[in-house]
Amino acid sequence: MNKHIKKVAVIGSGIMGSGIACHFANIGVEVLLLDIVPRELNDKEKAKGLTLEDKVVRNRMVNDSLTAALKSKPSPIYHQKFANRITTGNLEDDIAKVSKVDWIIEVVVERLDIKKQVFENLEKYRTPGTLITSNTSGIPIKFMSEGRSEDFQKHFCGTHFFNPARYLKLFEIIPGPKTDANVLEFLNGYGEKFLGKTSVVAKDTPAFIGNRIGIFSIQSLFHMVKDMDMTVEEVDKLTGPVIGRPKSATFRTVDVVGLDTLVHVANGIYDNCKDDERHDLFKLPGFINTMMENKWLGSKTGQGFYKKSKDAKGKTEILTLDLDTMDYRSKKSAKFATLELTKTVDKVVDRFAVLCGGKDKAGEFYRKSFGQLFAYVSHRIPEITDELYKIDDAMKAGFGWEHGPFQIWDAVGLEKGLEFIKAEGLEAAAWVQDMKDAGKDSFYTVKEGSTYFYDIPKKSMEKIPGQDSFIILDNIRKSKEVFKNAGVVVEDLGDGILNVEFQSKMNTIGGDVLNGLNKAIDMAEKDYRGLVVGNQAANFSVGANIGMIFMMAVEQEYDELNMAIKYFQDTMMRMRYSSIPTISAPHGMALGGGCEISLHADKVVAAAETYMGLVEFGVGVLPGGGGSKEMALRAQDTFKKGDVELNVLQEYFLTIGMAKVSTSAYEAYDLGLLQKGKDVVVVNKDRQIATAKAHAMLMADSGYTQPAARNDIKVLGKQALGMFVVGTDSMEASHYISEHDKKIANKLAYVMAGGDLSEPTRVSEQYLLDIEREAFLSLCTERKTLERIQHMLKTGKPLRN
Repeated sequence: MNKHIKKVAVIGSGIMGSGIACHFANIGVEVLLLDIVPRELNDKEKAKGLTLEDKVVRNRMVNDSLTAALKSKPSPIYHQKFANRITTGNLEDDIAKVSKVDWIIEVVVERLDIKKQVFENLEKYRTPGTLITSNTSGIPIKFMSEGRSEDFQKHFCGTHFFNPARYLKLFEIIPGPKTDANVLEFLNGYGEKFLGKTSVVAKDTPAFIGNRIGIFSIQSLFHMVKDMDMTVEEVDKLTGPVIGRPKSATFRTVDVVGLDTLVHVANGIYDNCKDDERHDLFKLPGFINTMMENKWLGSKTGQGFYKKSKDAKGKTEILTLDLDTMDYRSKKSAKFATLELTKTVDKVVDRFAVLCGGKDKAGEFYRKSFGQLFAYVSHRIPEITDELYKIDDAMKAGFGWEHGPFQIWDAVGLEKGLEFIKAEGLEAAAWVQDMKDAGKDSFYTVKEGSTYFYDIPKKSMEKIPGQDSFIILDNIRKSKEVFKNAGVVVEDLGDGILNVEFQSKMNTIGGDVLNGLNKAIDMAEKDYRGLVVGNQAANFSVGANIGMIFMMAVEQEYDELNMAIKYFQDTMMRMRYSSIPTISAPHGMALGGGCEISLHADKVVAAAETYMGLVEFGVGVLPGGGGSKEMALRAQDTFKKGDVELNVLQEYFLTIGMAKVSTSAYEAYDLGLLQKGKDVVVVNKDRQIATAKAHAMLMADSGYTQPAARNDIKVLGKQALGMFVVGTDSMEASHYISEHDKKIANKLAYVMAGGDLSEPTRVSEQYLLDIEREAFLSLCTERKTLERIQHMLKTGKPLRN
């Protein structure tokens, strides 16, 4: 199906509709966003003397909804200017405009009668061949297109985005009875390649895949918390990051999503899945019914399982709901001996066996919850999908699980999982025993860099489709490793391109990482054609190892610290001036030193969700790995005829001085951290390493030449330094910054001005690096700096003096 999506219409501008509209705008598609016409004036409109016929009134619903979405945090849009790609209107005056779009997405209220009425109206104006889909979360697709034309039904299916549409990757595609197979294939590819989603074709069953398994998991915990006499805090402690789930874990997640939303889906499954072997589990426990009656729905009503309160001194306190008394109380700590055993286990997948072997309540909890989950997912095949990997994909992409149910089962072992199931008085589906009898002891295996899954009908391991456009580092690390130390693994990506992958905690940059990066450059220059710096962890890098800096500074080992900082700078310069192209592939947090690596690469291939910034001010220093130098260089490179050069330099100065962090890769362009016309952004992070490799190959094939060292950087000297010092004096006098903040800012000003030169001068990069390093070291002798670093090490948060 050769179709190009240039314009979409989104029908319904609620939280979900506006979010979907924003995400299409994110990827460059024009959007027509329509909603209903208000039936009465509000007070503001009455005061202005408006009538129901005024356009501003008729478009009030859609405009108010979109405005609210654009103001929400986290933002649904990569860059506020992208909102210009969205045109708003209403379903009476503007419905005829759907004839000009390539795809119509219905996102109205979850009522079949209303949806069918909307589709009837849309068909009057829809051009044959136009895709038309519903973003329902549970209404059977087969009922929606009844009575519609053959062309409508052929091009109609469900496309279920998860909220928020920008951040959650699951994109469920649910065919109707007459959906053309080409339509499904097109949407599957479009979702993955253009929308950056994990596309999963699901069967038309209640709640589809993600919500069917996700709501089961939550309902299972709702019942278990009472059975095991556990607190809300204990469940959230056990179901959060320790098992690769979001920090919000279970009960905080319900508060954020809204208890009413969860109850709606759970009731839908209970009412429509009478043959489900765990049907009774979807019946709401008493404490949930009480919360619904009290309208304790979570964040939207100000209280749910947690509640913000203020004590007698006016200090904010988070209270927790006691599920026995149904009263709010102060938060209790949750500690388990089993969790202590996993503190030295960095990889989540390696923790499951330890957690399930625990001898305390935590171990019992994991064995019970996983036993129930394993049994349930085994019985959902072939009901909700024919392929087990789709269940894992849905849970990872829709609920933020690092590992899906079958991957977790593999981690604890097939036999152990069956023991957990039996201990719960349950049975796995017959096909699991068949798999075991066939000599297969895992649901997945990796061969030649590709993942294979157990295909139930074929009773054999089959390659998961669609992997050819991805490079999965977990799959190639062992077989393609060419170098390894405690900080990095260097892999051969093929075609003459190496990848250096950080392996330190939080991918912090210390001596081992810098040694590994230098070794990778050596190897690439000798025997390869290019180098990618990339990984597939949660974050690219949170920056330099500040613990190491703190210890050297406390011990007053300033010569060693000077050498360490110089080694960092020299490594960045090797990145820039190597004889092979270097590509940085940041994603997630790329902070401090992680940002500096990208600043010095030949090209950056950034994931759209990249939060990049030079944040060293938060720990009382300035960027010392070439970041301060680089921002001075980039400022002068943007000087144009007629520019007020001081103003340009000030913008770059403030990027560092205010520790600005982009909320997307596109915002990083505004901060000067990415460069237009040179650096690129990819929406689907799964494609990032492959895309970075392709750019390295293209640069090598095009005849990459080692660049000449820069010695033409214009610095403004005393002219700029004076302006900055006046500004910092004023800010301190107005109590916007502390004395120590001013000291850091003045040190940065000295570097970016090129020192106290009497007039604008052309200098080299090494000149700026030397004064940058000198400024960094001088700050490390300050007591206030050491206090800030110590506070950051203890709390993970910057200290403001």
